[in-house]
Amino acid sequence: MNNSPITTSIFDLFKVGPGPSSSHTIGPMKAAFDFLKRLEQLPESTIQTAGSIQVYLYGSLSATGRGHGTDRALIAGLLGWQPESTDPAALLALLKDPTVTYPVQVGERAFHLGVETIHFERKKYDSPYANTVVFKLMDGENGLYEEEYYSIGGGFILRKGEEPADQSAISVPYPYQTMKELKAQLKIHNLTLEELMLANETALTGRSVKQISSRIDLILDFMHKAVRRGLRHTGTLPGSIKLRRKAPLLFQQARGLVQSSDSFLIFLNSYCLAASEENAAGGIVVTAPTSGASGVIPGLTYLAKHHFHYDKATLRAGMWAAAAIGFLVKHNASISGAEMGCMGEIGTASAMGAAFLTYCAGKPIEAVEAAAEIGIEHHLGMTCDPIGGYVQIPCIERNAMGAVKAYNAFLLATAGTPANQKISLDAVIKVMKATGRDMSTKYKETSEAGLALSATEC
Repeated sequence: MNNSPITTSIFDLFKVGPGPSSSHTIGPMKAAFDFLKRLEQLPESTIQTAGSIQVYLYGSLSATGRGHGTDRALIAGLLGWQPESTDPAALLALLKDPTVTYPVQVGERAFHLGVETIHFERKKYDSPYANTVVFKLMDGENGLYEEEYYSIGGGFILRKGEEPADQSAISVPYPYQTMKELKAQLKIHNLTLEELMLANETALTGRSVKQISSRIDLILDFMHKAVRRGLRHTGTLPGSIKLRRKAPLLFQQARGLVQSSDSFLIFLNSYCLAASEENAAGGIVVTAPTSGASGVIPGLTYLAKHHFHYDKATLRAGMWAAAAIGFLVKHNASISGAEMGCMGEIGTASAMGAAFLTYCAGKPIEAVEAAAEIGIEHHLGMTCDPIGGYVQIPCIERNAMGAVKAYNAFLLATAGTPANQKISLDAVIKVMKATGRDMSTKYKETSEAGLALSATEC
């Protein structure tokens, strides 16, 4: 476990960017952009000597990178694109024609990048993380300069050799590492969860409460735009699976069954599928906490807004509860499918969604913890086995299932006395970490086992 207090911003957890994968698309794009900025700092003589830029992918990035659009994301980052401002249509157009190259200007030198720039390496590579990318500035066969990056889930990246920020030097008014410590801070200082999280966020970012609240509203708006786009768009998703979109059909079905008890679940399913199908199509989504799980929270918040009629303040409060759970999992285990399997992505999203619903309903922190614990507990051991490396099967339906489990976790946690819950959130996160460590790498975003092997039947 990390021994420093949690100092992650809510806006690092909920990030806007193109699908289909935060670890395979957003992370590599950010790494490529960072490498570009470092190239620009090199002596002009080094740049003039160089003949090419080469990129090498290892681990899960290599195994499923083509299906996840990692090659396009890398070219985009080297072109200077940033996730939040990327045009999804322009991103999807990159590398469509294998004869086209893209000029990357570094100083007075232009490097022309194309399909031959990206190398999907299948050999073992000594790396501390499953998703590794190495950028090299080359003079023929000779390397002039290189950087190695790790995409660790949710769009977070690390650069080899870079000293991590000294988290102990970052001061927040109410430090915590675990749910036990978080509850203690709430009790000692007589604070609501939202008050504590806001105080820490202002200390971390320097933003005012008004600025933070406006940004959360904007994040929710991005989520709900993805849902609305997904409810409108029909047809077939990109890729060799030729999977047809299902969200619009489900939405129409729900509207036709409005008097039926089933309509509520069908509406929720349609919202989650809508955002997740937009992610699979490479559209703009919000990591929640990852792009692969970007249908759960958007679907639940859309439901809360349009069916429960919660106002903006209530939705924001719920987002803080969701963030608290996401922080705890990221800090004490991982939200990466390549590290934890799908329990790290959908499992975390489901727990966050359960916490969101529980806090919006005005329940105490004990109920929020119980709901989140139930959400994770019933995703333990879930593999990440995407067919063909695409974030489509089983990923899209898993978002809907994760949201339904989140709603049920909310019901279970609020049906009795939360204090009677036998397993704590801290305990289940420890189990989650151990399960991810024990899980075979074949089941962690490599498409080498499980449902991925049924690709021939699609």
